[in-house]
Amino acid sequence: MAFSVVMPALEMAQETGKIISWLKKEGETITKGQPILEVETDKAVVEIEAGADGILAGVTSKEGDVVPVGATIAWIVAPGEKPPAQSTAPAQTGRTMTSAAAAQVTSAAPVPAPAAKSGDSGPQISPKARRLAKEHGVDITRIKGTGPNGTISSEDVMAAAAAGSAPAPAAATESLSGIARLMAERTTQSWTQAPHFFLVREVDAGALNAAREKFGPQIERDRGVKLTHTDLLVALVAKTLARHPKMNASWAGQGIRLNPAINISVAMAVKDGVVGAVIPKADSTSLADIAVQRRDLTERARANKLKPADLADGTFTITNLGMYGIDSFNAIIATPQAAILAIGRIADRVVSVNGQPGIRPMLTMTLSSDHRVVDGAQAALFLADLYEALTKPDSLLS
Repeated sequence: MAFSVVMPALEMAQETGKIISWLKKEGETITKGQPILEVETDKAVVEIEAGADGILAGVTSKEGDVVPVGATIAWIVAPGEKPPAQSTAPAQTGRTMTSAAAAQVTSAAPVPAPAAKSGDSGPQISPKARRLAKEHGVDITRIKGTGPNGTISSEDVMAAAAAGSAPAPAAATESLSGIARLMAERTTQSWTQAPHFFLVREVDAGALNAAREKFGPQIERDRGVKLTHTDLLVALVAKTLARHPKMNASWAGQGIRLNPAINISVAMAVKDGVVGAVIPKADSTSLADIAVQRRDLTERARANKLKPADLADGTFTITNLGMYGIDSFNAIIATPQAAILAIGRIADRVVSVNGQPGIRPMLTMTLSSDHRVVDGAQAALFLADLYEALTKPDSLLS
């Protein structure tokens, strides 16, 4: 019996997936659970596993193709068996799947297409694209869809919105990856809907440097990973958040949700944007384990190997541009989180030391907060406690 390999739904509201590479060729024998292709979603590149033993056959989508969720892209057949006739209608699913179950096994029965029509006429358009068109005031009748059978996708709508619904010269059009497109949509949504306010605090980083020198060598010997300032910040921010639950909360539409766990999201640069890789329960995780997890996430982010689970459930974000020589900056909140902490470089500056001019390694922190969740006084108290933690890290890390 033939089993279909479909484009899985790996994330909420995912409409399509882009095939990055086939790890197995048509005609090769595969076993259940074996990775057979890589798919790019809005957040990460994920390996898709085979859902059955057999031979890969009937591959209908090539590398680079953007395929609707639920569409059959290949078959797994028994030796001597031919794949069924390909149905062109993709399956509709609202279920979020894990990467382990990504190669879903389904029957060959035709299922409805995800594109929605306006009444009985007009262009085919996905639900998400229709919503974006309404939000941006885009006339969908003036858009030529690039999806299957001319379906208008969310990418088509955003391109039309950016161009004022007028065709742009070919040389001026830059195609965005799923990650870059999602980043553009979410930062716009956060900036326009979340009332940001910003607090800035300078801190002497001498004690932070000393903590790195104190704990770093032991962690490197025991765990084989170099301790970074970001690791120390994750640990200290998490422990400070435990005393300020409102800073670890989320805006839930009509109210505030206090998150039960402190999951620190670390902003990481990837090929076409920035993602927030999450270190869960960071307040109760050892400094060594934080360093190991951060290194693993960083390496997989650079290799485009992050999984959806690596990016889920963050409750507070740290973004560090110090390694780029940036002194300070204002960051946009990763909604529905309540705040994001922007970290600049550690640089020697002339400051007052016991009433006399002195040179100290100074660090600038900028806290962006959502005024729907916290007020200025609450954010200031959190930043004051974090200041104290950074000047006396040993008391929290030992």
